[in-house]
Amino acid sequence: VDFAENAPLDQLDPQRLLRADAGAPQQKIYVICRSGARGEKACQKFHSMGFTEVVNVAGGTLACEQAGLPLARGKKAISLERQVRIAAGSLVLLGAVLGWLAHPAFIGLSAFVGAGLVFAGVTDTCGMGMLLARMPWNQCESSACCTK
Repeated sequence: VDFAENAPLDQLDPQRLLRADAGAPQQKIYVICRSGARGEKACQKFHSMGFTEVVNVAGGTLACEQAGLPLARGKKAISLERQVRIAAGSLVLLGAVLGWLAHPAFIGLSAFVGAGLVFAGVTDTCGMGMLLARMPWNQCESSACCTK
């Protein structure tokens, strides 16, 4: 969408709209993400700051794409969820191999990553995902950005 602004959930600041006179609490705001889950969390942020007309676009950009609607595309990157799986799996494998070949204490790396995954599942908060989201390859230069 041409007039859309990209704002990752952890950097979303509803007050910035008020400070920039770009929006008022009663102005209708449409929130969209890839599938709708993060969009719902973004809507909650807007509601908590007093915005009343906030709409989460059902189905996200996936639904827009399936409906044939035009989408502005920026650079493509591996989805954050896949990046977390790759990183966690690599660290578990590395800990197991180093524990077998070098020193048994390296098994602790695998245990640490496993504990982090359990914590992420229980709290619905993924520290590794938040860290990876801040990496340069996951940043967009313009308002358009997409992941595949």
